[in-house]
Amino acid sequence: MIKTSEEMGTAKVAEKLNGIWTKCASSGQALKSGAKTVLYDWGIFIAILGFLLGRAMILSELTPFILPFLAAVFLLRRSQSLIAAASLLAGAVFSFHGQFIFAIAGIGFFLILYKCMKMFMKHPAKSLPYLVFSASIATRLSLVFLTEGGLSQYAMMMATVEAALSFILTMIFIQSIPLVTGKRGGQALRNEEIICLIILLASVMTGTVGWTINEAVLQHSFASYLVLVFAFVGGAAIGSTVGVVTGLILSLASLASLYQMSLLAFAGLLGGLLKEGKRIGVSLGLLVGTLLIGMYGQGGGLGASVSESAIAITLFLLTPKSWLTKVARYIPGTVEHSQEQQQYLRKVRDATAGKVERFSSLFQTLSNSFHTPSKNEEEEHDHEVDVLLSRVTEKTCQTCMLKEKCWVQNFNATYDSMKQMVQESEVHGTVVDPKLQRQWRSHCRKPDQVMAALNAEVNHYRANKELKRQVLESQRLVADQLLGVSRVMGDFAKEIQKEKQPHVIQEEDMVDALRNAGLEVGHIDIYSMESGSIEIEMSVLCSHENGEAEKIIAPMLSDLVKETIVLMREEPGFYSNGYSHISFGSAKPFAVETGIAKVAKGGEWLSGDNYAMIKLNSEKFAVAISDGMGNGEKAHLESSETLKLLQKVLQSGIEETVAIKSVNSILSLRNTEEMFSTLDLAMIDMQDAGAKFLKIGSTPSFIKRKDHVIKIEAGNLPMGIFHEFEVDVVSEQLKPGDLLIMCSDGVFDAKRQVENKEQWMKRMIKEIETDDPQEVADVLLEKVIRSEKGIVIEDDMTIVVTQLKHNTPKWSSIPIHPKTTKNKKSAPFYKQATGT
Repeated sequence: MIKTSEEMGTAKVAEKLNGIWTKCASSGQALKSGAKTVLYDWGIFIAILGFLLGRAMILSELTPFILPFLAAVFLLRRSQSLIAAASLLAGAVFSFHGQFIFAIAGIGFFLILYKCMKMFMKHPAKSLPYLVFSASIATRLSLVFLTEGGLSQYAMMMATVEAALSFILTMIFIQSIPLVTGKRGGQALRNEEIICLIILLASVMTGTVGWTINEAVLQHSFASYLVLVFAFVGGAAIGSTVGVVTGLILSLASLASLYQMSLLAFAGLLGGLLKEGKRIGVSLGLLVGTLLIGMYGQGGGLGASVSESAIAITLFLLTPKSWLTKVARYIPGTVEHSQEQQQYLRKVRDATAGKVERFSSLFQTLSNSFHTPSKNEEEEHDHEVDVLLSRVTEKTCQTCMLKEKCWVQNFNATYDSMKQMVQESEVHGTVVDPKLQRQWRSHCRKPDQVMAALNAEVNHYRANKELKRQVLESQRLVADQLLGVSRVMGDFAKEIQKEKQPHVIQEEDMVDALRNAGLEVGHIDIYSMESGSIEIEMSVLCSHENGEAEKIIAPMLSDLVKETIVLMREEPGFYSNGYSHISFGSAKPFAVETGIAKVAKGGEWLSGDNYAMIKLNSEKFAVAISDGMGNGEKAHLESSETLKLLQKVLQSGIEETVAIKSVNSILSLRNTEEMFSTLDLAMIDMQDAGAKFLKIGSTPSFIKRKDHVIKIEAGNLPMGIFHEFEVDVVSEQLKPGDLLIMCSDGVFDAKRQVENKEQWMKRMIKEIETDDPQEVADVLLEKVIRSEKGIVIEDDMTIVVTQLKHNTPKWSSIPIHPKTTKNKKSAPFYKQATGT
């Protein structure tokens, strides 16, 4: 296609714009990385914190922040401890408290104590708070003694208070400094960690004492800004907590700021309650709190408080959204934190699924390695015959004086004759054709010796060929089993990667509807809303004796989603509060009803026949009959073990033919006696009513469809005889109302004098007038027993009748009035539920 000059010009402009955007993005990323390096790696951020903490003071004379900060940095980021010490001293120099001598003396005394402790302890860091306490109280008392010439009780008390605060702040700073320096992982903050972080930030703010803009105190503005940030990301609880802690620290720094505790706590509460209004709502909460508290009057006046709040609001509105999002990731209960947790769980899930997929790939590779490449059987046979003849000639013709006459002058005749004898010996075990014997005797000088050697080699060849066949069959079985495991693990990996789809509106509508109906519902989780595959789980307090989940909740959900919903699983008292865990799902188009009738040989209690009804998943249902060889306990155990193995393998997800081969392999390897069992298996799909029949040594099954009877037959030897056999699968499309009749050989062979037993069974089935599965099984078994003279039960008899029918739930849907749903928001819910 030829482009016009205008299109080419537009493409060039777009390409240039794309290049500019890429350069800007890379420049922004580089700038961000550079700023992070300067702040954190170069220690600028530590220097800022140290400078402000060096200026900080509480109770008008105590500076308990210097030594704890230095100790925490010394422990966590020792490479920047010199920067921290210099910034602390600089803060002490440019402060109004005049504690420079205490700062430098305390730092020196702390380092001396640490060096001394290191001589006696392998891990002196564990005693860090005690070292800070000792350095603080010793330094303060020494300075007081030198300056005042003695120690008063007041001085000793204040020194003890300062040292105790330093002890506590050391432990707080050790937990909180990694939070502000980016050295902590993405885990959520505990409540204790949030408090420690707020204490650190509030302590840093006390270092801004004396900074003002006109009448506005910047210390108060920064505290209000901090409350705004946490109220916005954490809500009312976090906002009010931050307000109380920050106000407490500020009031200790200056008694004039005592009212700030109530102001900040109230502002954090209001801001958190108004966080749905975004930044404007949170800012409005601070402004309203300032006006309400300011009406009581305080030293600076209402105008100063409003100015301080205005500065805080301005800083808050100018804060980048990415910063607020990053803070929110660490606060439990926030949307960002939930997304972060989901992302973490998604990574774990994907990693697990990746491992499962790698195992699946491994098993598939192993399966491929057991598959032998197909060969030309004719060429391979000719090659093996040539090798066989070479061994025969080596034993006989090499010592013959006339070998040149046979193999040089008459090579074709000799070779053809010996090849014909090999073929004859392969079929009959020896050369039995008189004509071929006479021909060879007339050709060879040592005919008996050659034929004996040839027969021996052919016997070895046949044994090796049989062994190769068994090995090949075993390889194929192992390959099929490994491939089946690979497919199961692949499907499992896909199931792991399935995510719960967001259906918030639909979940809220369901909760409101059920609660308005008087049910106590905890929560509802919708995992799928696809038509025919709806999956809903909930916690609810209901009566299990009266079947509320099946009779009330499922019909109400059916009306909501406009699709028949049925109870899938119910776990009473699953949760600690007494609520039950209940699962609901879409009703399948078809359902089955079964009837069983069986009797043991001679009327005994123990039968060699066994049957099983296996629900593989929500879409497939299996019916199986196994007949152990003979009668009595051994036959019963054999057939029972066959069905147990089959059930476990099928429920693992392995395809049915591979499952049967696996069970046969296990039985054939395990059997030391001549004990075998038959298997009659029917797999019914509940979605489309398709059925697969696998018959291993079993009698035919029959499908009764109104007045017609259809025979289902497949020929295979009983299980456990051979290691490998081919499984014939017969497929049939069932229709609603069909009766599937499966029986053991004791039923089919009961009337021995009848030549055409199939027609006899069809006639009896057709004569049955009822269509109830249990009645059909009972009537048919009675007919079979009474068909024999003397009513002698000569073999175990089992009849399993399965009827396919449309799935009609027992309980109709319960209509829900539109007013019961939340503000009539259910229109999107119905559309999505029905797929319209």
